[in-house]
Amino acid sequence: MKIKVLVCASLFATAFIQAQDTIQKVNPLKEVLVSSSRIDLPFQENSRTIQIVTADDIKKLGVTNVADALQLVAGIDVRRQGLNGMQADLYIRGGGFDQTLLLIDGIKVDDPQTGHHTMNLALPIEVIKRIEIIKGPAARVFGQNAFTGAINIVTNDNLESSLIAKVQGGSFGQFIAEVTGAVNLEDSNHLVHFSKQSSEGYRKNTDFDNTNYVLRSQFNKAKLPINLISAFSERKFGAQNFYGVTSPAAVPYEVTQASLIGLSTEIKKGNFTWKPRVYWRRNQDEYIFIRANPSIYRNLHITNKIAAELNGSYESKLGTTGFGVEFSKYMIQSNNLGDAEREIATLFLEHRFTFFNNVLDVTPGVAVSYFSDFDNKAFPGIDVGVKLSERLRMYSNVGYTYRVPTYTDLNYSDPSTLGNPDLQAERAFAQELGVKYHANAVDFTVAFFNRNTENFIDYRRATPADLWEPVNIDVQTKGFESSLKYSFATNSIQHQLQYGYTYIDDNIDTNLTSKNGINSMRHQVVFGYNVQLFKGFNQNISYRYVERTSGVSYNVYDLNTTYRWKNAEASILAQNIFNTAYFENTFVPMPKGNVLFGLKFYFQ
Repeated sequence: MKIKVLVCASLFATAFIQAQDTIQKVNPLKEVLVSSSRIDLPFQENSRTIQIVTADDIKKLGVTNVADALQLVAGIDVRRQGLNGMQADLYIRGGGFDQTLLLIDGIKVDDPQTGHHTMNLALPIEVIKRIEIIKGPAARVFGQNAFTGAINIVTNDNLESSLIAKVQGGSFGQFIAEVTGAVNLEDSNHLVHFSKQSSEGYRKNTDFDNTNYVLRSQFNKAKLPINLISAFSERKFGAQNFYGVTSPAAVPYEVTQASLIGLSTEIKKGNFTWKPRVYWRRNQDEYIFIRANPSIYRNLHITNKIAAELNGSYESKLGTTGFGVEFSKYMIQSNNLGDAEREIATLFLEHRFTFFNNVLDVTPGVAVSYFSDFDNKAFPGIDVGVKLSERLRMYSNVGYTYRVPTYTDLNYSDPSTLGNPDLQAERAFAQELGVKYHANAVDFTVAFFNRNTENFIDYRRATPADLWEPVNIDVQTKGFESSLKYSFATNSIQHQLQYGYTYIDDNIDTNLTSKNGINSMRHQVVFGYNVQLFKGFNQNISYRYVERTSGVSYNVYDLNTTYRWKNAEASILAQNIFNTAYFENTFVPMPKGNVLFGLKFYFQ
């Protein structure tokens, strides 16, 4: 594919859309207040690269899970290992899967064992209001795990009493059943979700059986709202080649259980806003090398994270000051990694200045962290934005970011792998320059970025006779990305176009052979087209082109059709409709020709 042509097409599309003056409908993103622990800002006033995936966007795609929903976001590399987003890893702008922080309603659900468990608590799509993707150095905002960015899943809080039931079935013996109920009372509201997802698998040892429970409640609405989020997810799945090519006799099997309980509130008094939060996150991971004979080789890891936060903001004539303190305690019990504890305490401070009648905004900030088992660290950074017009904004941000090794990096060992307790923490200095254009029918962003990483952790070896071992290397990552969403109407037909392009170039300072390779998306093109031909009938086609650093490339097309009549909705989702043979993870081929038929019923 001629990338120059794609870039020119992107620039042409931008010029064309900026020339459009026809407004068909209000852009809902204009009303979105991007979630923050401290300084909340409207979407269009933020001086960072932020993309929003709304519940409506997810519905149009017809996907069944968060991993699939993120596939059409420029700069996001979701490496799945099978159907239904199985064991998906998140990469932002060429970083590692351990360098992306996932949050649920602002709660950080990172796991000290490994970033492979980041998506274990990705919520069912029926309870999601929107997904916020924050790209670039975010350590000063979120702390040490937001190395290349963060993804915040915001649950639905605009509740009406209702009941939604959904059932789907299709290729590879897939079966999905979901029930979501909401009750809106005078002084409280509650959202309850249960879902079951299973499949016989699309190749040897790729079957799965997943169960999800979610409870979201708000109490004391009229006075001091208390928010409760509780979730549990159990995943049982065949893990053939998930962690490298295994011998023909191996039949790996894995069971994970992830749970979360969090309480939070918001107190406003005068010019102060206070946001206290406490939560507990638990993950259990059982890995069996020979499924029928667990006694041959079995790993069992249990991790717990207990955390308390107090964040706030203060409004004054000088602007908005954000401040906060956070304490987290991590614990792991493992027959392979050992038993260990880690405490992290972080202080946050930032201030947003505005000048020239809000034309210029400057937000310097710093996070200072104490680590019980690594050196203390400060993460300073600054965001700068210039409002060129009501629709156009230029912005830049620079900052330091940091990540301590996981317990898998430090201690994991098996017949082919050796842990490295002498690993140094990753650190980087990152810069970004971008432009945003937001109108009622158009959203466009282009951003250039650079990241100089020291002590990047990758599994490497010098010769085939050596064991794979995590080592520290230096990596420079640079690139740019653009994204576009355009809504318009022709007569009574509604259309929406979505387009994104990402270029990433990695310069790696090592001669050692890599096990998985950083293998970034050198070129990524995403395209989506949704059309509503008449009321209740929607069709969506999406396209992805990826060319990785290794030179491997692939094209994937998906198609979703839905029709709603009164209180019922029928859907057909077809993924990889041209049966492309491709890999997202190095060792796991993705399924071909996956089709799901579904029925959904709404009761109010």
